[in-house]
Amino acid sequence: MTSRCGSQKSGPIAPPITAVDISMSGAMQNEPDLSIAGQFLVAMPLLADPNFHRTVTCLCEYSSKGALGIVINRHDVRLTGKDVFSQLEIDYTPAAGVVPVHLGGPVHPNELFILHGPPLIWEGTHEFQKGLALSNTVDLVEAIAQSRGPQKYIIALGCAGWGPGQLDFELTENTWITAPMDREVLFDLPVGNRWETVLTRNGINPAVLSGTAGHA
Repeated sequence: MTSRCGSQKSGPIAPPITAVDISMSGAMQNEPDLSIAGQFLVAMPLLADPNFHRTVTCLCEYSSKGALGIVINRHDVRLTGKDVFSQLEIDYTPAAGVVPVHLGGPVHPNELFILHGPPLIWEGTHEFQKGLALSNTVDLVEAIAQSRGPQKYIIALGCAGWGPGQLDFELTENTWITAPMDREVLFDLPVGNRWETVLTRNGINPAVLSGTAGHA
């Protein structure tokens, strides 16, 4: 059974949500790499920017042209899948209608991004680590709405973006540490536990975390 119910929640998204091409991917496809793509960026406590304070970001793109990622430990409790699918005028199942919507970052805040596992068969899928991809095309959104999409996925509004050299500079300024990708954290762990869990699984006690930049 599917529905196209309008949201009854306060604070509707405006302007409308869109599902469009991931523009940064095309610019970076000729530069495979590159060391920290496919890792977590973990915000240091000293990072006071409210967009990123105590966040974990899945880094999907990284090159000399810049970087792009999705924050994975923030969501708006007022928003669920039904709000997204209703605005896109896509029929959805009851199960898809209650899926949480993450706040992926301050860049393109009304554009939809899907971070997901296999299958990676949809148009425009950008696989940045084996079996893990970033997509935001309508065919994938429709599949998720109909509960026939990937088994594991995150729906996010917006992304995090850095210009050329910006992220490298921030890493030297005690802003972030990097940590290996952990798919249990990415897809299964409660959102509120992800920041501390990534740190502790990499041998760092959040309570005594210093401002020293580097790699976990």
